[in-house]
Amino acid sequence: MTTIDGGAVRLDDLGATVARVRDSVASVIEGKPEAVQLALTVFLAEGHLLIEDVPGVGKTMLAKALARSVDCSVNRIQFTPDLLPSDITGVSIYNRGTGGFEFKPGAVFAQIVIGDEINRASPKAQSALLESMEERQVSVDGATYPLPSPFMVVATQNPVEMEGTYPLPEAQRDRFMARISLGYPSTDAELRMVDVHGGASPLDELRPVAHADDMLKLIETVRAVHVSPAVAAYAVAVVGATRTTPELRLGASPRATLHLVRAAKAAAALDGRDHVLPDDIKALAVPVLSHRLLPSAESQLVRRSAEQVMYDLLNRVPVPNGMAPAPAPSAFGPAAQTGASTRGR
Repeated sequence: MTTIDGGAVRLDDLGATVARVRDSVASVIEGKPEAVQLALTVFLAEGHLLIEDVPGVGKTMLAKALARSVDCSVNRIQFTPDLLPSDITGVSIYNRGTGGFEFKPGAVFAQIVIGDEINRASPKAQSALLESMEERQVSVDGATYPLPSPFMVVATQNPVEMEGTYPLPEAQRDRFMARISLGYPSTDAELRMVDVHGGASPLDELRPVAHADDMLKLIETVRAVHVSPAVAAYAVAVVGATRTTPELRLGASPRATLHLVRAAKAAAALDGRDHVLPDDIKALAVPVLSHRLLPSAESQLVRRSAEQVMYDLLNRVPVPNGMAPAPAPSAFGPAAQTGASTRGR
């Protein structure tokens, strides 16, 4: 991998590494390239991913495949009603030999944390993730412990079977950069799944194709992607529209604006560009914003979902036109200059 200023990597090297990880995950998740791409986008944007869908479509499988494709430390938390906050964050235990307390890290101390069926734990247990997801640290008994880097929470939940579940509060949902739904596979994809995976679990053969240090360099590269004032203003306008429409009783937060821009930077880098286009903002607005929105009573009466409202808002907010590729200085090197896109032009 070619290193350049600041320890980042060139865009062509980023593409090669991401392609290996994408192919590795796709070998397990049949027929869902968009979901795999969004999961990688969130990872490189230093966000957290919420996978919400019906049972048996591969929610946990996607999380495990991503974790095993990257040589990172991985912990899985099975969220249940009796889960305690200390099971997640850790606890201080008295050591008789030393006469003092020792901190025993909880399951959140890993680079990739898989939270399975997150809405089955009590709100008290769910809240144990709030600090770690936002500040990448854990505070226990007055002491603060940093979490490893890179750090990503991939949580799954079932939106259909609501008995015995605790809906995620707004503050928790707002900390997830994006939400995706896998949906049922196509007939061809399901036939391939039966043929290839019918005899054994595909995860058994999965091996890491990238190291944690590689991913940290890719994250540094994404951070250097340029966002022009016009594109930034467009992102702010899209998020601001969710706060003024009568169809929503809760719009997106300023944190959502930051998440949208960061995800767009990752998407631009994955597309081989050193600058963000309005198309990146528009393409990611629904998965990044919709899970944070609450439809108004009127919208619920006519069965308008937050996603439908978001699509309408995207059609109303004007997109900046006539934008030339941004000439801003970056750390990508000459290879990046050939990555200009004409999508949406």
